[in-house]
Amino acid sequence: MNFTDLLNSKAVKAVTTVSSKKRLMHDIADVAEAAYGISAQRAVEALMERESLGPTGVGHGVALPHARLNGVQSVSGVFMLLEKPIDFEAVDRQPVDVIFALFAPEDAGVEHLKALALVSRTLRDQNFCAKLRSNPDSTTLHTIITESAAVQAA
Repeated sequence: MNFTDLLNSKAVKAVTTVSSKKRLMHDIADVAEAAYGISAQRAVEALMERESLGPTGVGHGVALPHARLNGVQSVSGVFMLLEKPIDFEAVDRQPVDVIFALFAPEDAGVEHLKALALVSRTLRDQNFCAKLRSNPDSTTLHTIITESAAVQAA
């Protein structure tokens, strides 16, 4: 599994203003609906339900919200870069500006975990995140993310 399998170019956004975590979840869901045909309403509900189990802000300005949804065909991602970080109740209590959300079929099991591991491992690299943060263009962000998969595979 690599980022080219997970991330449609329509699912990458640089966002100038988001007022709250809940608003961000709605924005993620809207992008998921436009890029993958996932119901925005169901996506928001699933993301918020998962967040109620524990925040998915993993630290260093990164969050990995994720949810399993009936009707989703394959594990799919939405990437957002926020111009202004927001409170996400992250483990290190730092605001978040790099968000990679994952949606998986309810029965995805191992595939969902592999995708989460790939995204988590990649976004732990502070140099990689710095490169993302310095390129607020959606097309460039998609290229950086998907090329990282090719470099890791080599």
